[in-house]
Amino acid sequence: MNEKKKGFWREAIRVTKENDPAARTALEVLLTYPGVKALAAHRLSHFLWRHHFKLLARMHSQFWRFWTQIEIHPGAQIDYGVFIDHGSGLVIGETAVVEHDVKLYHGVTLGGTGKDKGKRHPTVRHGALISAHAQLLGPIEVGANAKVGASAVVVSDVPERVTVVGIPARVVRVDGKKDIKKITTLEERREASYHSSHHPSDQ
Repeated sequence: MNEKKKGFWREAIRVTKENDPAARTALEVLLTYPGVKALAAHRLSHFLWRHHFKLLARMHSQFWRFWTQIEIHPGAQIDYGVFIDHGSGLVIGETAVVEHDVKLYHGVTLGGTGKDKGKRHPTVRHGALISAHAQLLGPIEVGANAKVGASAVVVSDVPERVTVVGIPARVVRVDGKKDIKKITTLEERREASYHSSHHPSDQ
């Protein structure tokens, strides 16, 4: 347990200092960064949730929501090394999964659509970047090292190593390049996948 605790704090300090030039010392990160506090608090909330103290877990998470302006449901699965910058207004739903080295900015929502049951929130794979006020809705997957632009609304899967922007979000770059052929192919696949999952055949 002690090794796990050390691993969390070490990773929290590392990703904060790597991603924010304003972070000068480890002590400053621990004392003044709401994202670090929210993620640390979530570890206890998640522990309580998994051990069936669900009301206590919700109460604990709501207490830290008040102090950090970051709302993380106790059921969400979040790896070490996630970076939350500023964080105000950020919401992470119950069945969301966030892998290591993901970057989340203020106003981001990893939410549901109100239609799905079971797994109903996004999965964000390692190294992905979700920019300010982006809305990711439903049991979608954002691939490794993908980028979601500010204020984008994402309702279908995002392949790895692409950049999506807009409402609804569409691919604009692949591996940082504006390759029209690859972009068109990926968009056609995303469109087909979205329609097959949201409009199943009546047969």
